Amino acid sequence: MMLDSFLVLSATKDPTAVERANLLNMAKLSIKGLIESALSFGRTLDSDYPPLQQFFVVMEHCLKHGLKVRKSFLSYNKTIWGPLELVEKLYPEAEEIGASVRDLPGLKTPLGRARAWLRLALMQKKMADYLRCLIIQRDLLSEFYEYHALMMEEEGAVIVGLLVGLNVIDANLCVKGEDLDSQVGVIDFSMYLKNEDDIGNKERNVQIAAILDQKNYVEELNRQLNTVSSLHSRVDSLEKSNTKLIEELAIAKNNIIKLQEENHQLRSENKLILMKTQQHLEVTKVDVETELQTYKHSRQGLDEMYNEARRQLRDESQLRQDVENELAVQVSMKHEIELAMKLLEKDIHEKQDTLIGLRQQLEEVKAINIEMYQKLQGSEDSLKEKNEIIARLEEKTNKITVAMRQLEQRLQQAEKAQMEAEDEDKKYLQECQSKSDSLQKQISQKEKQLAQLETDLKIEKEWRQTLQEDLQKEKDALSHLRNDSQQIISLKKEFLNLQDENQQLKKISHEQEQALQELGNKLSESKLKIEDIKEANKALQGLVWLKDKEATHCKLCEKEFSLSKRKHHCRNCGEIFCNACSDNELPLPSSPKPVRVCDSCHALLIQRCSSNLP
Repeated sequence: MMLDSFLVLSATKDPTAVERANLLNMAKLSIKGLIESALSFGRTLDSDYPPLQQFFVVMEHCLKHGLKVRKSFLSYNKTIWGPLELVEKLYPEAEEIGASVRDLPGLKTPLGRARAWLRLALMQKKMADYLRCLIIQRDLLSEFYEYHALMMEEEGAVIVGLLVGLNVIDANLCVKGEDLDSQVGVIDFSMYLKNEDDIGNKERNVQIAAILDQKNYVEELNRQLNTVSSLHSRVDSLEKSNTKLIEELAIAKNNIIKLQEENHQLRSENKLILMKTQQHLEVTKVDVETELQTYKHSRQGLDEMYNEARRQLRDESQLRQDVENELAVQVSMKHEIELAMKLLEKDIHEKQDTLIGLRQQLEEVKAINIEMYQKLQGSEDSLKEKNEIIARLEEKTNKITVAMRQLEQRLQQAEKAQMEAEDEDKKYLQECQSKSDSLQKQISQKEKQLAQLETDLKIEKEWRQTLQEDLQKEKDALSHLRNDSQQIISLKKEFLNLQDENQQLKKISHEQEQALQELGNKLSESKLKIEDIKEANKALQGLVWLKDKEATHCKLCEKEFSLSKRKHHCRNCGEIFCNACSDNELPLPSSPKPVRVCDSCHALLIQRCSSNLP
């Protein structure tokens, strides 16, 4: 009933922080209970073991906390297989687990694969290492988890540290036969609550453990008794073999006495043979001395000839060695010159290719300039023609305006004449009643004139409408011409821009030719640098890079390596040191960037640099 001790239920805190704390406490309890129960029973754990099942459920909840929801075509996907699959890229040894999980035939869902992955990692005793690699890469984890997730916060690092303790446990889990896809991951809090029944169960467990210890003790006694009986049988067999060896020893002694007698006989025969050989040697010695005297007399002349021939041979061998050394030097110089020539030819070919490309670009630019110039000339000619057309149209419009004014004046005159005729008709109505016949004739004539004037007016109106339509057309043509002139101006600007670009390209080509000359000058300097680098590499070829497995203690302070005291290679001598003894960085001949160096190499390199300085 002490659930408040390991579940945080305060309403004032952030709910996500409360969830993280609860999951951390549950992970602590499950890992602690699993280790204690496994050590008390002292056996390998199976998949049916309840604390182990609850541990996997708690780990699944911890990995699911704050997981981002990924939308797919059919449904929303929220599984922990994505981040676990990422471990393969970060930790190459995890590729084997990923491949074996994918090859399992019964798994159909990503959640089932994740559960199988957790079980295999526990059997390998590398779950803590895999999850540590995953927690370090938080930028990659942010694709799968929210910022407030347990794996993104400090609680995840604490859980990874607790998982290191599980390396003590041996687990034998059968993943093939289990239905991991359809399992329901529910935490059973009754395993972690302290009740009276649990206390009784603990006492029973203690009694069972004592009985198991007694059983193990009895089994060990039986084994010892079996070993004693086997030892008795061995002693009997050894006694039998001992009697056989004593008999063989007596036979061997008799053989030795016979051999000693034969040896005495052989020694006496040997003495007789020695006496005969000494006499024969004395006779041969006298003959050899006489032959030696004759040989010495003949040898003196031969020695003189041999000494002269030897002197001549020494002189010729020295001359040959000098010639061979000169030849080797010339051959090496020839090889170096050939290499330099090949490098120069490669650089010249590359630069020729770049020059050809630049020349092609220049030719293309020239062709574009010529086309633009031709277009500009054509546009100028069309502009001139259009200006002439505009002048003609303006002349036509001026003539049309003059004709319109004349027609208006005629209309005004006709209207005035009509008004005057009407006034005269009114005045002369009374006077011309008597002269109605004559007047009627005159009126009929005037009516005819009016009809003619009206027809003339209609014709003039129609002509005026046609002129207005022609004017509108001319205005449209003028607007088109203005647009064409604006386009021509923009083309002129583009032509000027292309001319500027042409000049810039010419400058760039000139600069590149200068750069080619500078590169030719720098090739000699680069050769000297390459020779220096080769000498430095030859000096470094003798170094041996010490393996991590071979080093258990720091070479300087001789302290043992651990999780807190990690291993670091010195890039100069290749030995392994702790962080305190190798926290220096210096540039080496093999690498221009500063790299990690041990304290002794650091002091030695600084001393060399100070001695090289003037």
